[in-house]
Amino acid sequence: MYGKPWQVRIERLLNIVKMDKQSLKIVFFGTPDFAVESLRRLVEGGYNVVGVVTMPDKPAGRGHKLLHSPVKQYAEAHGLKLMQPVKLKDPEFVSELRSLGADLFIVIAFRMLPEVVWTMPPLGTFNLHASLLPRYRGAAPINRAVMNGDTETGVTTFMLKHEIDTGDILRQEKVDINPEDNVGDVHDRLMYLGAGLTIDTVDHIIAGDLKPISQEEILQGEEATPAPKIFAEDCMIDWTRPAVEIHNQVRGLSPYPAARSVISSEGTNPEIMKIFKTVICTDCMNLRPGQIFVSDDFRMFAGTGDGAALEILEVLPAGKKRMTTDAYLRGARLNSAAFSMPE
Repeated sequence: MYGKPWQVRIERLLNIVKMDKQSLKIVFFGTPDFAVESLRRLVEGGYNVVGVVTMPDKPAGRGHKLLHSPVKQYAEAHGLKLMQPVKLKDPEFVSELRSLGADLFIVIAFRMLPEVVWTMPPLGTFNLHASLLPRYRGAAPINRAVMNGDTETGVTTFMLKHEIDTGDILRQEKVDINPEDNVGDVHDRLMYLGAGLTIDTVDHIIAGDLKPISQEEILQGEEATPAPKIFAEDCMIDWTRPAVEIHNQVRGLSPYPAARSVISSEGTNPEIMKIFKTVICTDCMNLRPGQIFVSDDFRMFAGTGDGAALEILEVLPAGKKRMTTDAYLRGARLNSAAFSMPE
């Protein structure tokens, strides 16, 4: 269905009806901030977005007030037709979606679509993914790239097919990961880069000159890199690992969901502390893995498995707000303190 047959299908349609960005009908699927920038570029660029699909509202906070997704907020503010189906296979939703007569679906940071949906438009459905596919297929590509210490990542547009993140690649663009970037920094960079690539992909679809590339051709028999969802165990720091690996783990989970460790101090109960920023200290004192040293000028160092130490720069102690470590240390009493894994 994809590859050369997909190209032929586009070429035939474009030969029948000469399309431009006003006549090409687009339905946009997305939920978080990452998707909003692409939707904004489409709308402000004069592309014909005939519908927007986002997740249903969710109750949040103590008052269980319904939380509107960033995509919903943008769609409502700009008078776009909005759909929030609970089930994507619901016949009523499918019928409403079909009635829009869209030529193309665009999916960015949304849940997996059923075949009845992604096969609906004559030009197909493409997805924007925050990695250089086939690297980092899965739910957490940005986190995994930073956690693994990669120096480069990017964005990819690809056609949807049955298996998640495996469709033919349409366009890609690379970007550097700087040594001290955290996942929030890279996320924002990719959000803007991805919005540009979304527009670029639509323009090439209109022009009819795309040449999709099979991911299997790129892999040549090798395995794709997975990017599974971040679970609680991924956030816990193992202080026996090398300092650079722990440092990358902290970067790859900051600001959310954040790396964390149990901190224990003489005379106090152990508690979970979130750690947002570290720096590697190769010429520091020799500390055991997890052992904490606090200097007279309110700096905190922790030992790792390879003899190097990490200076802890930003933390969130249990029951408090995020703060610099020196602010935390001025109010804390740490005696024979250490980080550890939960039992």
